[in-house]
Order: sequence, then C-alpha cells, then structure tokens
Amino acid sequence: MTNILPVLDHAAADLPASLERLFELVRIKSISTDPAYGAECRKAAEWLVAELRSLGFDAAVRETPGHPMVVAHHDGPREDAPHVLFYGHYDVQPVDPLNLWDNDPFEPAVRDIEGGRRIITGRGTSDDKGQLMTFVEACRAYKETQGALPCRVSILFEGEEESGSPSLKPFLEANAAELTADCALVCDTSMWDFETPAISAGLRGLVGEEIVVRAANRDLHSGYYGGAAANPIHVLAEILAGLHDESGRVTLEGFYDGVEETPSQIKAAWDTLGTTAESFLGEIGLSVPSGEKGRSVLELTWARPTAEVNGIVGGYTGDGFKTVIAAEASAKVSFRLVGKQDPGSIRDAFRAYVQSKIPSDCSVSFHAHGGSPAIQLPYDSPLLTKAKDALSDEWSKPAVVIGMGGSIPIVGDFQKMLGMESLLVGFGLSDDRIHSPNEKYELRSFEKGIRSWIRILAAIASK
Repeated sequence: MTNILPVLDHAAADLPASLERLFELVRIKSISTDPAYGAECRKAAEWLVAELRSLGFDAAVRETPGHPMVVAHHDGPREDAPHVLFYGHYDVQPVDPLNLWDNDPFEPAVRDIEGGRRIITGRGTSDDKGQLMTFVEACRAYKETQGALPCRVSILFEGEEESGSPSLKPFLEANAAELTADCALVCDTSMWDFETPAISAGLRGLVGEEIVVRAANRDLHSGYYGGAAANPIHVLAEILAGLHDESGRVTLEGFYDGVEETPSQIKAAWDTLGTTAESFLGEIGLSVPSGEKGRSVLELTWARPTAEVNGIVGGYTGDGFKTVIAAEASAKVSFRLVGKQDPGSIRDAFRAYVQSKIPSDCSVSFHAHGGSPAIQLPYDSPLLTKAKDALSDEWSKPAVVIGMGGSIPIVGDFQKMLGMESLLVGFGLSDDRIHSPNEKYELRSFEKGIRSWIRILAAIASK
C-alpha cells in the first residue's frame, strides 16, 4: 500500500493554490438552465479538461444535444489495478434573487463566521464545484508526489444536472463500455454534521401515480341528487384512507415484497446519532411520527417504504360555498421504495386496489409519473468498509453509514445501465444554502475532503 503521508502533506501545503483553482472554476457562470449562459457552461467544461490534462489524464469535451460532458481517463500503477469512475457536475443553479446575496455570487472568497468557522462563498462552492474539486486536487497530490495514481481513474463531469440531466442517459447508453468501472464514486452528498463524515448507502426509489375518479356526466346539485348519486370525492377519500392500516403499514397486496429489515447493528449506529422524533419533527411544528409504529424516524425516512398523497382536487374550491357534487375528483400519490421492491409491481398493485374500490357505474383513469427502483449498497460491502475506515482516519469522529429519503438519478443509472455500485461520499453541510442566495462551502470541508479522497483511493487500491 502506498505511503500516503507525503501525499497528505503535499495537499496541506498546496491548499492555497487549490483554493485559487477552485475560485477560477467558481468564477465561471455555468448556469445550465439559462440558454444565455451556454458559452459559460462550455468554458467550465474546457477549464476542467485543461486541468485534468495537466495531471496526465486523457481528457476531452464530449458533445451532447445540450451542454457538453467532460470525460477523462488515467491509467493505474498496473493493468489489474481497481478502476473507479468519479462523477460530479460543473453546472450551477441561477443566482436569483441577486439582491439577497451578501457578495457577488461569482466572486468567491474565504470569510470568517461565528464559531471560528471559515467558509468559501459563491454559487457552486458546495453544489458541486467545491465537491468535485476535492477529488481533482486529491489526484493532483498523488501525481505531484508519487507520479502516479493508486488505481485506474475515469471521470465524468456533467453540465446539465441542475436542469434535469436530459443528455445523461443517452450519453451513458452510447458510451457504456468506456464508462463502466469497478465502482462509481459520487460526491454530490453531505456529511452528517460538522465533525462526522457520512456514507450514503441507500437511496429510496420512487413510483408516481395520478388517479382520476369519474361519476356523473356533469356536476350535480347536492340537494337534488345528494344521497342518491355517487360522489367521486367520497370514493377517492375512501381509496386514499385505505392505503394504510392502523399500524401505519401500507395495505397494497405484495407491497413489502423485497423489503428487508435493516441490520440491528446499523439501527444501533443510527440510534447513536441522537435524532429523536422531537428533534426531527420539532422544527416543522410536529412531534409524533405518522409512519409504521415502533420504528425510529431515521429508519422511517431512510429504510422503509412509504405511500404519500401529494395532492387532491375535486369539487368547488373557490371563495364562498357551492353545494355541488363534482363529476370527478383526482389525486397524486407517490410511493418511496426500498430494498428490492419492483416499481412495476407496486404500480400494478396500486391500480388493482383502486379498481376494486370503484363503484360499478363510476370509472377511473391512471396517469403514470415515473418509476425507479431503490439503490442499496450492501452494508457488508468491502467497498463501504474501506471507505468508512478511510474517512474515520481523517475526521475527528468515526464515519457513519446513513440512508437518504430521496433519490439521486445518476446512481440508479450507474446501477441499471452500467451495472456499477456507487459509493456516495460528500462533504457538504445542511446549512450550505445550496440553490439559495449566499451558498457556501466550509473551508474545512474542502481541505479535509481532499485528504479524504486521498485516503479512500489508497484504501480502494489496497488488497
């Protein structure tokens, strides 16, 4: 195994220069959603290619129907060395409203804030330029001290993540053989807190459905027809209410097929994080968990499937009062999936359940709104174990393995299209104000993020 102490020392000594390189990238206004900034997006891609080439990568700007990709490859110390694909994105969110920024969003600086913390300010410092540059600078430290990288490294930097990634799937499909590696490294995530690094081992999947229940052929006077005519709002309310039983479990047939219990040691580790129902829900004015009984809020949001009603429409909703029985009512329902739940089976089970509740003289139509499976890195994965140990060696508190309630589409694409597991390690914090005015990235996150990737690459390369 490579002696990484010289690499770590070089990264520390080179931090001022690393910061200036990050500042150069942040100054590029690569706002992907606004066509007016198309040239800036290309400029960011070209800047990254130049930096990677200076480190010995075979790097190129790759065209797409939208903003370009950056693809780069570097050999390892030997042909059989592990091969990683690192993913990040160089595009950023718009800065509006500009008047709420304390400083120019595209003129980064290091500022001191309360508590002795030092932050890097500017759009994209956390999401995702600061994050991706931690990896680039880790590679630089290896090259400038060892003359080589500890493993084979490919890089994919996207320019449309903040605008829905319309070019990503076609690009992955067209370049699958080139981009497939032993594993993917994804940096677009956060730490648990200021002192505790985190690895996100699970991402919930998603199924979205819109249902429209129709009854009479027109809206009806509720005095004339009330009590005799079917009310689609009543029908819809019964359907939605029946999605859960008294214990909070989802009632759909086969819903829990493929759902595994979280290992006891993982739940015990989550318990040590100090998150209670009161602390988790208190800031939003709630206190009592509404999901499955007997489970912690972290387990409910990270490792259990859900059924949620996201919107209901029906009848008269304007000012005043109108005594009407609506002709139709609709609802949007989403399911968060875990483990090996199959999105298609969940959709079929939901539609069968709804159909069983529709009166014979009423009808229902369905409109699908996407479906993706959950992503779960095995808790006993050697990759996870190596990364966890490497992070724990760098930070003041041991790394924790967490879940994520939402989804990162690229991780699913890597698994489904390229057959790769993804290691999700990032150094953002919950108060980084990503997508908002006054975005920032902790200087400590940038410095120790570089050092963390140095350690993780060494760990992956070890036997």
